[in-house]
Amino acid sequence: MQKVKLPLTVDPVKDAQRRLNYVGYYAANQLERLAESVVNVLSDAQVTLSFYVDPQKLVVMKGKVQVDVELECQRCNLPYKQTLECEFIYSPVANWDQADDLPEIYEPIEFNAFGEIDLIGTVEDELILALPLVPMHSSEHCEVSAQEQVFGELPEELAKKPNPFAVLANLKQK
Repeated sequence: MQKVKLPLTVDPVKDAQRRLNYVGYYAANQLERLAESVVNVLSDAQVTLSFYVDPQKLVVMKGKVQVDVELECQRCNLPYKQTLECEFIYSPVANWDQADDLPEIYEPIEFNAFGEIDLIGTVEDELILALPLVPMHSSEHCEVSAQEQVFGELPEELAKKPNPFAVLANLKQK
């Protein structure tokens, strides 16, 4: 199956009525917001989308996206490659008041003034949410050894200093 460049916006109602499926990509240079959050975007975002109407007559956009990025390890400050993958299910709404009526399995997404949704923005949002909170190599690939990752021990000169809160212990006894 040939992969094609995906549109920036889609009309989810028309696409769901036609039961359209998209298999394509967004070029790495199109993912500007993701690029601001990582060291480098290494590959195009591979996207698979399905539009359909569910048994409750709700329009549904179901998708999967994958992209390779370069992140900076927070232990050793060296870059490393990570594949971001995520799946999502949206149901478009005309306004946010309708979002409360959706089943929990669907995330709401709002139409724009033309009855379309920002497809590239939605895909990019999902990728940004898939970023790790604290990017780190796996411990066997990290430059910082396990011995250097000691937590909770004070240097000797700090351990000998009197505790400034020891005065409060006297107040508690009175």
